[in-house]
Amino acid sequence: MPVNPQVGRLDHVRGAEHGPFTPRTPRIVAARRLHRRRDRDTTGRFLAEGPQAVREALAVPGVVVELFGTQAGLDRYAELAGSAARADVPVSPVTDDALAALTETVAPQGIVAVCARLDVSIGTALDRRPRLVAALAEIRDPGNAGTVLRTADAAGAGAVVFAGDAVDPYNGKCVRASAGSLFHVDLVRAPDPAQVLARLRAAGLTVLAASGYGETDLDDLADSGGLARPTAWLFGSEAHGLPAELAEAADARVRVPLHGRAESLNLAAAAAVCLYASARALRPGSTRSTPESA
Repeated sequence: MPVNPQVGRLDHVRGAEHGPFTPRTPRIVAARRLHRRRDRDTTGRFLAEGPQAVREALAVPGVVVELFGTQAGLDRYAELAGSAARADVPVSPVTDDALAALTETVAPQGIVAVCARLDVSIGTALDRRPRLVAALAEIRDPGNAGTVLRTADAAGAGAVVFAGDAVDPYNGKCVRASAGSLFHVDLVRAPDPAQVLARLRAAGLTVLAASGYGETDLDDLADSGGLARPTAWLFGSEAHGLPAELAEAADARVRVPLHGRAESLNLAAAAAVCLYASARALRPGSTRSTPESA
């Protein structure tokens, strides 16, 4: 499709001729409500702030519903405003006060996107036959959840599941902590962690529960070839760990070895170690063999 070279210039931004939106503008008022979970659930929309999140959101067709930016922000990130305009996404100038009302950071970066939620069902995610999955059961801390989501993406996971009474992945802090990875992997929200585990196993994935008290050492499991098969890792909350019944239902309960004097690792660090151990074992040309082939 031919691209209009004028699209993206500030004199072509929608609404610019009427002056920037203020905190009282109805569209700003409506977008601001998306800070609340109930409004995100009702509308199926959420906010993504900053150029990194906006850039990744725009790369997924149909996700960005509207782009708001201050004059300085739209000037600085003109390529993002242009990409939005070419995709027929409204680009609306706002005052500094309006942007502050839409953001949760101390120093906003000038642009915020209203996005449509993009989670998929567990069936859809598993139909794509991911070789690595991270499942977060009952995780409540949005910063931890977003960091694990980002780590799972970096390790090559195909899906991240938020199971049970977990934090909303579209919580602003979670979105920011994911650093754009929210838009890269299949995101699943499922109310029943036990059913998630059953679906993962039925899809042929080995289900491993990360636990500081697990009977299986991660290094031993990796050395034996036990990670060289499609795997789903279960992670629980940092405060309470995995529910006992869920950990018992996994194929193995795996602990990260502690070689120093630290009492434990936090959730995000433990998840990174586990996911990257699997990523290394699953990469093409890995010299580790599965137990079946040993």
